[in-house]
Amino acid sequence: MKKIAFFLSVCSIIFFQSCKEHPLAVSKIEGKEIKVTDSIASNKELDEFIAPYANHIEEEMSATLAYAPKALAKSDAKYNTAIGNMEADAVMEMLQPIFVSRIKDSIDGVLLNYGGIRSTINQGNVTTKTGYNIMPFENEAVVVRLSAETMQELFNYLAENQTAHPIAGMQLILNKDGSINKATIQGQRLNKGNTYYIATNDYLQQGGDHMDFLAKTDTIINMDYKLRNLFIDYFKKKDTIAPVRDERFIKLEK
Repeated sequence: MKKIAFFLSVCSIIFFQSCKEHPLAVSKIEGKEIKVTDSIASNKELDEFIAPYANHIEEEMSATLAYAPKALAKSDAKYNTAIGNMEADAVMEMLQPIFVSRIKDSIDGVLLNYGGIRSTINQGNVTTKTGYNIMPFENEAVVVRLSAETMQELFNYLAENQTAHPIAGMQLILNKDGSINKATIQGQRLNKGNTYYIATNDYLQQGGDHMDFLAKTDTIINMDYKLRNLFIDYFKKKDTIAPVRDERFIKLEK
C-alpha cells in the first residue's frame, strides 16, 4: 500500500508539474442556438407555481399613481419638451431636501439626457409601469460640483448639440445662428470663482453622451436613489402629471 501511495504521489507531482510547464488552453468553443417559441409546450405545474408571483407583480405594476391629461413625448419639440421638463423638475424636487439635509447646501441645477427618455407617457392613468417604461435602466442619481468654467462647457455643449436634453434650474437662450445669447443658473449669470452643484445620473457623470465635462469635478455625491424609483415616488406625490414647455431652453427666431 505504501508503494502504491508513493507511486500515486509521484504521478500527481509529475502531472501538476507538466501542467505548469505546458498549461492547458481552450482549443475550440462550440455553441448551439435553441430558439424559445410558443411551439414549446408549457409546464402546467411550473405555470401554477409562478402564477401567484406573476399576478402580484402585475398588480403592483398596474397600480395607478397619478393621471396625465394628455400624452407626453420627447419628440414634441426641439429644445425643451414637457416630458423632459417634468423629469428634470422631478429630480430637482425629490433630491433637493435629501441633499440639503446631507450636505447643508442646495442643488443649483439638473442635467439629464434626451436619449434617457425611453418612452412616452400616455394620456390616462400613470402607473408604476410608466416609471419603468420611461426609465428602464438602473441609473443612479448623483450630484457633482462644477466650476464656473466647467459650467460654461455644459452650456456650450447644449448650444452645440441643440437637443432637448432635460434641464432644471438653468436657462439657455440661443441666437438665431446658434450662438449663446444668455446662459444663467438660478437666475444668475456664471460667476468666475463660484462652484455649482448639478444633479445628473451616473451614466452621464462618467462621460455618457459625450458629456465629458461632468467628469471634471472634485466632488461626486451618490444620492442612493435610482432615477426610476425617483420618478415613481414623484408620480405618487402628484395627483396630476401635466408639465408644459417653457423658456428654459429656447432659440430666438430673429
